[in-house]
Amino acid sequence: MDNIIATTTDGRFRVRLVPDEDARSPREDFDHLAHVVTIDTHLGQYAPIDKDGGPFAEAWERVSWNRWKGIEIFTRWANIFHDAIVIESRPARGPVSLWYLLREDAEDLGMLPEAYLDAERAEYEAWADGDVYGYVVEEAVDWLRADADDTMSTWEEVDSCWGHYGFDWAVSAARHALTFYVGKQRVTA
Repeated sequence: MDNIIATTTDGRFRVRLVPDEDARSPREDFDHLAHVVTIDTHLGQYAPIDKDGGPFAEAWERVSWNRWKGIEIFTRWANIFHDAIVIESRPARGPVSLWYLLREDAEDLGMLPEAYLDAERAEYEAWADGDVYGYVVEEAVDWLRADADDTMSTWEEVDSCWGHYGFDWAVSAARHALTFYVGKQRVTA
């Protein structure tokens, strides 16, 4: 799927969105404040989101014998005794999980801790669903054929950026990248 997202009004530049097939899990590539306890891997179909489950992994193990009641117990325990924020994730495809953030890590976020947790969860789920893209900005280039008097037009890549998690964010980044090229003219020497 190569989608042309936008073209400059003069038709000289365009930006395409391309699936990023080499995207790594955002849980491995970046530093995160959130920790994740993977509850259900659907009989081993899915790998745990975080390998170690974070500092509360042992607490989850203590209540996991009653998986669904354990979610409530774990969430209340984390909040009452550690002032942690916990959100549950039940994607249509993928493991059920608990995402949690320690209050001391949430103090300097500059945003609501729940929003931060939800953003990390959404980023991971976008990656897990293959919803990661790159954009390619291209310029229309005319070539004069050496063996004929006519010209040939093609597109030449002038910019690209990869690793945009989620289609809407990728489209927004692609459109923003194209604004740099509005009104630019090719300089020939």
